Amino acid sequence: MSYFQVTDKCNGCMACIQNCPANALMAKDEGEKRTLLHNMALCARCATCWRVCPQDAIQFEHFMKNQWDEVAELEMVYCYVCQEPLYTTRFNQTLTDQMEKPVEPTCEKHKLSLDLMARAYFFPGGKPAKKDKTKGENNDSR
Repeated sequence: MSYFQVTDKCNGCMACIQNCPANALMAKDEGEKRTLLHNMALCARCATCWRVCPQDAIQFEHFMKNQWDEVAELEMVYCYVCQEPLYTTRFNQTLTDQMEKPVEPTCEKHKLSLDLMARAYFFPGGKPAKKDKTKGENNDSR
């Protein structure tokens, strides 16, 4: 959606161009045509052009509405434990590509609890048992 629009009420008086404090408007004359140009990157969004137009040809109202516009809609990935939304499927693919393995979709809360459960299961007592290199057996120093 273009936020700055000029309707067919415009008669080319150039009041908008002459009064724009940011020089975001200009006219280009080619042959039999005059084209009005607007540069959004330069625009100060002050609405001076809209206020000074004697023909009421500038539609600048979209700037005044203070609303959010949808710009993208993406599929979500959810925590497989609690279904909390985590990130998008595209971001998940980026993570998978970067890590070169699938990423387990878990929220921070469940990632921590699953990690603690895995440590408790695989390392009872909190630390892995050390192996005695000479005997090949576990040397538990407790």
